[in-house]
Amino acid sequence: MILELDCGNSFIKWRVIRSPAGAIVSGGVVDSDQALIAAVQALQIEPPARCRLVSVRTEDETTLLADALVFAFGLVVTRASAAQALGGVTNGYVEFERLGLDRWLALLGGYHLAKRACVVIDLGTAVTSDFVSATGEHLGGFICPGMPLMRNQLRTHTRRIRYDDASAERALSSLEPGCSTVEAVERGCMLMLHGFVLTQIEQARAYWGEDFTLFITGGDASMAHQVAPWARVVPDLVFVGLAIACPLD
Repeated sequence: MILELDCGNSFIKWRVIRSPAGAIVSGGVVDSDQALIAAVQALQIEPPARCRLVSVRTEDETTLLADALVFAFGLVVTRASAAQALGGVTNGYVEFERLGLDRWLALLGGYHLAKRACVVIDLGTAVTSDFVSATGEHLGGFICPGMPLMRNQLRTHTRRIRYDDASAERALSSLEPGCSTVEAVERGCMLMLHGFVLTQIEQARAYWGEDFTLFITGGDASMAHQVAPWARVVPDLVFVGLAIACPLD
């Protein structure tokens, strides 16, 4: 068994697979190292013997997690690291090591699946996009606030904007002009997200016409899919890239 981890600043996405190219046994999202270990132990299966992970946490935080996994399961941990070129893709950052590892792995995964020019849009707490040419040249990308950040900034810095998550979800049942504060905020943020996605598509078409693949990943992927229903939604795109960066064969 192999444990795969995508460690963000707030959450850890995990899954257990039977072999490097095997079936997914289980997976989920947790908010702490302890919750991760408990979730894997609760599976009542053969403990994972190996682990590969990508982390955007600090070095100390990532080391603490790796040590806890070794103590709990006695496994071998392999960590993804920055690279100037890998899997047929050349990192486009001037300082290649400063490109976020989650972005790097997602674009590696996208290029591996598409085998042609592609755009990878990851919709999470932040929204990122990355462009990769047909020859594997990473052309760079963009970063902007995602729905959680936009929403929370308005709630935090505007005194009269107060509403709960259930109200926010109901407000997104339509994109008509809002007739309440919650509708106006949620629908406005959604339209900003849609505008970002459409702009990425326009830029990709300026580069490649229609000869490219659009990938959408991340927790809010369904929101972007509304304006690009032809896009490939791949929730585990980072794990596709992780397998390239950390082969365990």
